[in-house]
Amino acid sequence: MIKLTEQMVELVNNARESGNPCIIATASTDGTPNCGYIGTVLCINYDSFIYRDRSGRIPLEHIEENSKVILLFRHAEKQSGWKFRCTSYVHRQGAAYDDAIERLTRAGLITDPELPAAIVVLQVHQILDLFGKVLQELEPEIDW
Repeated sequence: MIKLTEQMVELVNNARESGNPCIIATASTDGTPNCGYIGTVLCINYDSFIYRDRSGRIPLEHIEENSKVILLFRHAEKQSGWKFRCTSYVHRQGAAYDDAIERLTRAGLITDPELPAAIVVLQVHQILDLFGKVLQELEPEIDW
């Protein structure tokens, strides 16, 4: 079972404000890697994050090809950080999109909710510390 801790939620939800943005790491189906900084990551429940992607390009293209992604977070000053192995879901409209835009706006992470964008939901399957030690996992011995 996955249950994000209060520390994880607090630090990730305030990542942009603290100057420690998250990084999303992706790979295309042919294995081409990519990563990017994400300043709008928000925890929405005990095992999921959302963020807004306005680029419409890589890494979003990779996410739509290969839903397995890693969300990295590190707060150097607090000597805390995690690697979250996730399955991603992209929403460009509908209830999930509208709800996420509202949550991100309320949290102060976006100020221009009317801009065309995609919402990416990250369902956490495994949490590791920054040295690779498994802290939590949804299924024993995840194979990716």
